[in-house]
Amino acid sequence: MPIRIIKKQLGELLVEQGIINQNQLDRALSAQKEKGGLIGEILVELGFAKEEDIAHALTVQYGFPYLPLDNYEINPDMTKIIPSRVCRQYLLMPIDKIGNNLSVGMSNPLNIQAVEDIELLSGCNVQIFVCTASDIKKAIEKHYKEKA
Repeated sequence: MPIRIIKKQLGELLVEQGIINQNQLDRALSAQKEKGGLIGEILVELGFAKEEDIAHALTVQYGFPYLPLDNYEINPDMTKIIPSRVCRQYLLMPIDKIGNNLSVGMSNPLNIQAVEDIELLSGCNVQIFVCTASDIKKAIEKHYKEKA
């Protein structure tokens, strides 16, 4: 599936969608300049947006499908493909494998290094789904608890 890129920044999209206003975006951008980090995470920390809002905006901006992990049954064999330290480092969760395609949930689907590392580790083509950071953390705790 080709990635379609809309030339707008995430913050602009959130303003257009009415999730945040320009003042909130300006405050978040100031916080980002001070301490770094991803604009989506800063907006959530400041209480201006929910994780789900950010995930949905990423699907609009880049064409990645959104997958709420709470409702999804993850194949337990996936923990053998990607080690827990990699999941925790990149905040991602392997979801399913069909043939040579590995479905992975990520809170930051734009992390090219993470995708390349997973492809090397698994020997598979990676298909990315956008998930919230808290959904991924819960899934890692649930599926990697005995291997942590």
